[in-house]
Amino acid sequence: MRSDPLILIIAFGYLALLFIIAAWGDRRAEQGRSVIGSSTVYALSIAVYCTAWTFYGSVGRAAVHGPSFLLIYFGPTLAMLLGWLLIRKMVRIARAQRITSIADFISARYGKSGRIGALVALIAVIGVIPYIALQLKAITISYGILTSYPGTAIDHIPGSHFLLDKSFWIAIVLAVFIILFGTRQLDASERHEGMVTAIAFESIVKLLAFLAVGIFVTFYLYSGPVDLFQRAAEHPELVDNLGLADVPGGAAGWVGLLVLSMLAFITLPRQFQVLVVENVDENHLRRASWMFPLYLFAINLFVIPVALAGLMLGSAAQSPDSFVLTLPLAAGKEALSLLVFVGGLSAATGMMIVETIALSTMISNQLVMPLLLRMRRLNIEQQEDLSGLLLGIRRIAIILILFLGYLYHALIGDSYSLVTIGLVSFAAAAQFAPALLLGLFWRGATQAGAAAGLIGGFVIWCHTLLIPGFAQSGWIDISLLSEGPWGISWLRPYQLFGMEGYDIYTHALFWTMLVNVGLIIIVSLFTRQSHLEQTQAALFTEAMRPDALQNTPLWRGQTSRGELKRLIHRYLGNRATQRLFAQYQTDGSTREVSDDELTASPGLIASAEKQLAGALGNSSARVLINSVVKGEALDLNAVLSILDTTSQALEYNRQLEQKSKELARIGEELRSANDRLRELDRLKDEFVAMVSHELRTPLTSIRAFAEILRDTPNLNDEKKAHFLDVIVRESERLSRLIEEILDLARLESGRMTLKPERLDLVLALQQSIDAVARLYEERWIELKITLPQDSAQVVADPDRLQQVMINLLDNGRKFASTQDGRVDVTLERVGRCFRLSVEDNGEGIPENQRELVFEKFHQVEQGSLAQPKGRPKGTGLGLPICRGILAHMGGRLWVEDPKTLGGARLVMELPCAPNQPVINQE
Repeated sequence: MRSDPLILIIAFGYLALLFIIAAWGDRRAEQGRSVIGSSTVYALSIAVYCTAWTFYGSVGRAAVHGPSFLLIYFGPTLAMLLGWLLIRKMVRIARAQRITSIADFISARYGKSGRIGALVALIAVIGVIPYIALQLKAITISYGILTSYPGTAIDHIPGSHFLLDKSFWIAIVLAVFIILFGTRQLDASERHEGMVTAIAFESIVKLLAFLAVGIFVTFYLYSGPVDLFQRAAEHPELVDNLGLADVPGGAAGWVGLLVLSMLAFITLPRQFQVLVVENVDENHLRRASWMFPLYLFAINLFVIPVALAGLMLGSAAQSPDSFVLTLPLAAGKEALSLLVFVGGLSAATGMMIVETIALSTMISNQLVMPLLLRMRRLNIEQQEDLSGLLLGIRRIAIILILFLGYLYHALIGDSYSLVTIGLVSFAAAAQFAPALLLGLFWRGATQAGAAAGLIGGFVIWCHTLLIPGFAQSGWIDISLLSEGPWGISWLRPYQLFGMEGYDIYTHALFWTMLVNVGLIIIVSLFTRQSHLEQTQAALFTEAMRPDALQNTPLWRGQTSRGELKRLIHRYLGNRATQRLFAQYQTDGSTREVSDDELTASPGLIASAEKQLAGALGNSSARVLINSVVKGEALDLNAVLSILDTTSQALEYNRQLEQKSKELARIGEELRSANDRLRELDRLKDEFVAMVSHELRTPLTSIRAFAEILRDTPNLNDEKKAHFLDVIVRESERLSRLIEEILDLARLESGRMTLKPERLDLVLALQQSIDAVARLYEERWIELKITLPQDSAQVVADPDRLQQVMINLLDNGRKFASTQDGRVDVTLERVGRCFRLSVEDNGEGIPENQRELVFEKFHQVEQGSLAQPKGRPKGTGLGLPICRGILAHMGGRLWVEDPKTLGGARLVMELPCAPNQPVINQE
């Protein structure tokens, strides 16, 4: 099943699938339905950080150096947590300045310097070529293991023809893929939709493949993680290998590797490409800031179990870097081993694709084009269209990069493990961090300082990491490592200036950063910036200021539209030229005027420079614009003036917006107050009308019966007694009404006088029940009473408390069912309070009216819409007065859902008298 033809078909079939996915992504972009507009796709594309080093090398490092492999992922996690502050600023600058690569970014910061751009590009190519070789090595080794296991895999046969080397053909296929989908348009700052889509897909493939082998090892070869770790505990040497003490360099090694991985994550050309250049929306960083760390956690979840299983397998597992592949093979799971091979292939090819695109852009824009522009003999300015030449340069650069990677793999790759090669490249990329980070936040960093720092850091990197690799490969005398160059021991690459006891990467990071940062700061303090440097420094350090600055034309020179159009056409082609000039149409004068007679606006000049920067890089674009524009860019003072003006305008806008919000809030409050006043006025009218009506009714009865008695002297005694009885009852009713109104007035004004005393609520309730018992009997209403066995001591005014309880009991009587009336009265202890509930089996109180019943004169309509019964007898003041009285005594009154009878349930609550034991409600 593991025959050469089958493995080759799977490998090249997978690469063909990448072609299809990339073509689909490009087609979707042309239709206006971009795939990379998704924050999830953006987060997955960042996972190009997980290369063959992660897929194979993490297990190898864990097997040798324990948990130190985690530091390689803690660094990027910390960087992403700072992404909203740091990476967002980089994205915003890149979008405004049409940045194409990290070399272009650093070059643009330091006055669009071609020298800085070329220096960064050279360091990137030299530093990252070993990393590309690592991927080819991983592919070749994994192929060799698949085809030769249980024999030993052969990376490549020394002296054999390169046409027989599988890694050479992998490089060729990837070159074709990158040329097709990485150089389709000239503007390198435009998004590579198809390429990013394919990278996101590869991130899913490698994650699933690694999780599959991890689950297989943990739950198939062993009975779960507990069983695996118990078996490993039987081998003391394994426990020692996986301990914290086994980390190279100790505590300094931990810190060094953490810082190195964090810096490399930001500065590796491929990471800058996906993090910054390919970002379509800075808000995507919000999801990526947690989704990418989650991805790193998932892909490293089974690293230690796989490493332990490989170590316990012994010699059958072969090299630690190959445990991921040899464990399934040793168990006879060939299908799983093929999936793992595809996962490793995915991890390697994804890195090579993005890294090669980034490096080819740097070579084209920072190295080749500046040279061509300076070679007058080529007469480039005489040619009408150079867009084909520029794309050709970039494609040749792709082939050259992959060939150099293959060459390094063939000549030197055997000297290092996968992780070692990766860390060498990490340290090279970290040399960009001082110039980049200081340039983002320190306006005083100068071009000369950045150049000195880059050169110094690169020289130390070569001496401490790159050259020792050649020595270990036999290309240089190995005595260099033990004796130092020319026998000078204090220049030994791994113990520079006698610094011993550290791992080689922490050692290299310390010296390179010391020299790099030190030179940038010292040289910057003693050199001056040009006007353009000052301008760019202000734009970079103030990038989080308003976008208005980024869109402000920074040119004050002049040129004709015709000359500018010919320049853009020469380098970008006809389509890009027409698209640019269509945005800056003339005023539409009827007289035909040629472009050579019209002056280009500052906005058009700035846009033309940005378009050229997207294709050629900022330094070359600056040279070309300078060749046709008479004048120069704004100096620092002008830029700062724009900044101050914009800031003032923003501050004014902010203040106006704040005042507008305050006015809107005040207006809303006034509207609410006006509505409340209208409501109070309506309630006042209703109150007056209701009081008038309620007072008039008994007065009318009293007057009518009094007049009858006066005008009818011969009325018999029985009639006289009846009429006098009516007059007495109506007088009592009138007195009650007046008393209720007075009570309400006292409550609302706070002038009600209470005479609180300690009393037994059980006894007071029984007295209240006796007062209404006759009324209940008249309506044949069943009254059920539930009282506590002990006394219920409270502090209250006895008369007012009786008034409240009689009102509640009378309400229950009035609203109970007319057919089979029932009322439940329950007194119980709840925490530090006594709670009295009165529930009837009447129609109840709708939920939306349970608070309204406590408003003055509000009564619930009885019956239904078809058969309304109208309002019940009463004034509608009883419940408001009861709630007010209870509030003055420290209690509460409310309506809640019925529990037994289904009608209305009113509940009053009073606190226990002092010194009463507290009972918690279950």
